[in-house]
Amino acid sequence: MPVTQADIDLAHRLADAAGDIIRPYFRHEFGLEIKDDRSPVTLADREAETAMRRLLDAERSGDGVIGEEHGEKLGVTNRKWVLDPIDGTRSFTVGRAIFGTLIALVEDGWPVLGIIDQPVQRERWVGVAGRPTTFNGVPVRTRTCAALDGAVIATTSPHLFDEGDVQPFLALVAAVSGGNPRQGPVYGGDCYNYGLLASGHLDLVCESGLKLYDFAALVPIVEGAGGRMCDWNGEPLTAASEGHVLAIGDAARMDDVLEAMHGVQGHDHYGHDHADHDGHDH
Repeated sequence: MPVTQADIDLAHRLADAAGDIIRPYFRHEFGLEIKDDRSPVTLADREAETAMRRLLDAERSGDGVIGEEHGEKLGVTNRKWVLDPIDGTRSFTVGRAIFGTLIALVEDGWPVLGIIDQPVQRERWVGVAGRPTTFNGVPVRTRTCAALDGAVIATTSPHLFDEGDVQPFLALVAAVSGGNPRQGPVYGGDCYNYGLLASGHLDLVCESGLKLYDFAALVPIVEGAGGRMCDWNGEPLTAASEGHVLAIGDAARMDDVLEAMHGVQGHDHYGHDHADHDGHDH
């Protein structure tokens, strides 16, 4: 079923509920712990997700829920709400307001609604399949990028890449920077980078090792602003994607990006033929 206004209104209320909890913890005592995977978690993460789940239990009890902190709840519909209460917990813990709350609605495996909410700066990007992306209620667009040379690329951290992913990333960096360190990547930012790309401030974001709750909300936001979200093979991102993520502000640069990363036009990271997905029906 298509995304309804009631779905969008609920997503906004989920973001509001999370933000009300997160803001008082920002730059105050937040109860830092280190999880088994060595990533940080705080009281703000856990309590914000709990608040969002409480709303979903009350209003969409039949839908599934996947959250970073509290796992998966199976539903009886073809819809899942995907939650990351604080994407960028490390930034949150050091007082940098470039983290965000991510809320997505995934239907039959396809992300159809997404919110990036920066609760401290009160900045909110909303993407809905088939509609223009908005930033604080105003439509936004990605910017054109005539060539990779000089494009602005961002990633959260090169230290998060697996060893086998470093070379394609560095090849893309070389293509945009021409070896000039002043045109190197923008580091840090997590989900905030994708909002900046949707608003026309960045050209590319390249990451690997992401989970569904890290990228589902980003897809309708970037694509509703005129960009392209795909994996490192150029394939659309779905619930089955394995976490190599590209955001390309100007979709015309997609083949250039893949060629830079993998060295051969028309072939992907794994040597398969690369097809054109412009007409893919989500």
